[in-house]
Amino acid sequence: MEFRCRVASPSGEISEGIYAADSEARLRHELEEKGFLVLSLRGKGALALPGFASVRLARQARVPTLEFLVFNQELATLLKAGMPLVQSLDLLKRRVASPAFKHVLDDVHDKVRSGTALSDAFAAHGALFPSVYTASLLAGERSGSLDTVLRRFVEYTKIIATVKRKTVSALVYPAILVSLALVLVGIIVLKVVPAFSDFYGSFDAELPLITRVIVGVSAILRDQFFFVAAGVVATVAAVVVWLQQAGQKARFDRWILRVPMLGDIATKFATSQMARTLATLLGGGLPLVNALDISVKSIGNRFVAGELEVVASRVREGESFAGALERRRVFPEVAVKMAEVGESTGALQDMLNTVADFYDEEISTSMERFVTLVEPTLLVMMGIVIAGLLLALYMPLFQLSSVLSQ
Repeated sequence: MEFRCRVASPSGEISEGIYAADSEARLRHELEEKGFLVLSLRGKGALALPGFASVRLARQARVPTLEFLVFNQELATLLKAGMPLVQSLDLLKRRVASPAFKHVLDDVHDKVRSGTALSDAFAAHGALFPSVYTASLLAGERSGSLDTVLRRFVEYTKIIATVKRKTVSALVYPAILVSLALVLVGIIVLKVVPAFSDFYGSFDAELPLITRVIVGVSAILRDQFFFVAAGVVATVAAVVVWLQQAGQKARFDRWILRVPMLGDIATKFATSQMARTLATLLGGGLPLVNALDISVKSIGNRFVAGELEVVASRVREGESFAGALERRRVFPEVAVKMAEVGESTGALQDMLNTVADFYDEEISTSMERFVTLVEPTLLVMMGIVIAGLLLALYMPLFQLSSVLSQ
């Protein structure tokens, strides 16, 4: 049988090729005996298997995060209690409620029972699971502490999810304010302004400039509403297509880093992601170079991910991790200095965890400060816009009343 395998050499060089062996387990054993680290392993004709259509459908579905974390917690508990891996999987897959996740676990259980490593079994469903997870499984298998690695991954996922949840929660209220303002302005422009326009049309008098402008804008929006809506949709679609082009997402993410306040928060979040992912993988026994390659895929900001990819290549060439970080001038100085201390003392994992905790707190503080400034600013802007609209609508009435009084 032929297998497509991606391996890392003892020097850290990653290569991919086709290998022949009797089974996946036999090939993995042979490569590990030669000192290679197996990153992924699958049959060369895996895409042509009869069950591919159903597997593809499962990949298109989404595994519930909570159910996935509970599964890993229970799996770690069963393994620590001494239950064999195959029996643990057989027990846990029956308790899964999600059809997509159950389908995946059935496939994983069958592969593990036939001799495939757990990391390879999950890697075959890579579209559903983060690369950090499969790499953690691989590190746990190599170190013989799979239960410990699983618990570390669960904690990692919980912390990352907590930071994201706090960030999103902080932005909910400003988003509601902006939405309400847009709805209110839309009602005034499309419904209230036409009524005033008809009323003023019965008088043979020239309206103030600001009133004429608002009435004109309202008329254009009402008469060309579908064209305006189509233009907005086309613009949004064009932006989405542009972001999907190679390199454009990284440019957009780089622009975000330059936005006042938001850019600082985005930099801290990317640094926290990088540090915590590296600490998790290093704690599982994965080499630094391989951990860097995997961390690149876990960072949401593609510009920062590209810079980390350059750092990984420099580390592979023999440069220190902290030195490579400092050369890129993207990551905060505090993170670079702490990484340097961790490398010099041999406690890089602990220092990276400290960096992640530090920036998680910084993100929370920055978001609170951001919301504190944004909320009153939005309220003032809403008040100015609505007051301006009302003033423009009622100004002719004031002028008319003054004329009549004379």
